[in-house]
Amino acid sequence: METDGYVVAPLGVDTWGAFAGLVERHNGIFGGCWCTYFHPSCADRAPGYEGSKAMKKAYVEQGSAHAALVMDGEQAVAWAEFGPPEELPNIHHRKQYDAEADLVPDYRITCIFVDKRHRRNGCAKLALAGALDLIASQGGGIVEGYPYEIGEKRMSNSFVYNGTRTMYEEAGFEFVRPKGLRNTVMRRVVDPA
Repeated sequence: METDGYVVAPLGVDTWGAFAGLVERHNGIFGGCWCTYFHPSCADRAPGYEGSKAMKKAYVEQGSAHAALVMDGEQAVAWAEFGPPEELPNIHHRKQYDAEADLVPDYRITCIFVDKRHRRNGCAKLALAGALDLIASQGGGIVEGYPYEIGEKRMSNSFVYNGTRTMYEEAGFEFVRPKGLRNTVMRRVVDPA
């Protein structure tokens, strides 16, 4: 997938270096998370930045971490993390989500991140579209995302870790219900490729 010079590639062993470069340019993302928050917790992992990095790399090497990377040449400039619920069980407001759940989706999109230098030019939308294309190539199914409902007050980009309701609506998702104070549950069916 290519748009405006950007190319979407799947996260894998061959793209780990590009992904790691993006995370390192942003101090590990959210204080060293390395986009591991949504994965199952690992009691034996080392703590902090290095522990999160090693855990994420191990998941990638095992094929149990998925993301659409937006590439600008050899550099990753954005990603959208996705996977089945057993791969990404930890979501914000989980207790409320479970209490109100009407089904278990085939896939979740849990995190979208864009390099500071590439924000406001469509990279988040491209990452989301890339994740949907990769999901289609894996057989498709019911996909959920948990974007923010943005009000009149502007929110910091660092708090909008999974995009906005408007962006998901433009990608064909339908609103299901609120989750927490400003999150939503959005859903769409992705046909197999």
